[in-house]
Amino acid sequence: MRKIFDIHVHFPRNWEKPDADPAPLVENLYEKAVAAGVTKANLLCGGRFGISHEESIKLAQRHDDLFLPSAMIDPETTTPERVRELRDMGYVGLKMIGVLRDYDCPDYFPVYEAAEKLNMPILLHMGVIGGGLDYSITHPRRDEQALAMYRRWEQMAQPRNMSAMRMRPFHLDTIANNFPRLRLIGAHLGGTGNYDEAASVARWRHNVYFDFSGGVTIERHAVERRLIGHEIGFEKLIFGSDTAPERIADHIRRWDTIFDLLDVPDDCRERLWWLNGAEVYGLETPSWMKPLKRKSTAVRVTSNGAKPAKDSARRPPKRAAKARRQSSSSGT
Repeated sequence: MRKIFDIHVHFPRNWEKPDADPAPLVENLYEKAVAAGVTKANLLCGGRFGISHEESIKLAQRHDDLFLPSAMIDPETTTPERVRELRDMGYVGLKMIGVLRDYDCPDYFPVYEAAEKLNMPILLHMGVIGGGLDYSITHPRRDEQALAMYRRWEQMAQPRNMSAMRMRPFHLDTIANNFPRLRLIGAHLGGTGNYDEAASVARWRHNVYFDFSGGVTIERHAVERRLIGHEIGFEKLIFGSDTAPERIADHIRRWDTIFDLLDVPDDCRERLWWLNGAEVYGLETPSWMKPLKRKSTAVRVTSNGAKPAKDSARRPPKRAAKARRQSSSSGT
């Protein structure tokens, strides 16, 4: 039976009723994820959105067979001391999104340093933040459901100081160079428009990975632009759903179809579904190529510790050999 590590699972929230009890939503998420075949889920909890870190982890730990809690943080306000507190609570990683400055701003370095020391991977959103309604797929003028989503957006929309330019894969290059042992995961294959950056950073930075969450558009780009296993190596990619609980199974089925289409080898599929994420979060020991065994050459040593002359035991002295040849030629 295969294992699946889902690196991108958001703590559920009722956006229309933010004060509603989240416990039933967590139970629903657990049931749907397990039914979809997820073995471990990196649950992005608390802090900036929804209930607090303290409340979130209590609910997450009810299902510690599935959930690995990561804390959503704001690097503008999070101190190294707070990162340690989160680790002591039971959080195994961090998540960042919607930052006010570039990810590689030096003022954020104390957070990265603390995470590196505490062995806490960081998942970072990449690119444009989705707005619920994908205009590359549909439009309110021709889709009733899209119109409903647009009406909902009209009621909830507020100004926000966010920019995709602050959340780019090249920022991970800066962070990785300054904190080489910090494990970084960029979401959404780097984000639409950033695939080349993501491939470049994944190619050369040892501890930088990318998840392939993001929905059908990113899935299509992954195939058309040969991102899976070609532009970005199989060992640098991790599955993430980043969707509603009811849609996790659909995402898994679509990626199964894509892997079939791309003829991904079975051992690489195991890496994409499970091993890469499990190794990053310490559930599996990283595996490396075993060095080839070379045949050893025995060396004889004399009683006084010196090596004997080369082949001296097998070859007769040159003078003795010459004498035998001369004797043979004379007929005596």
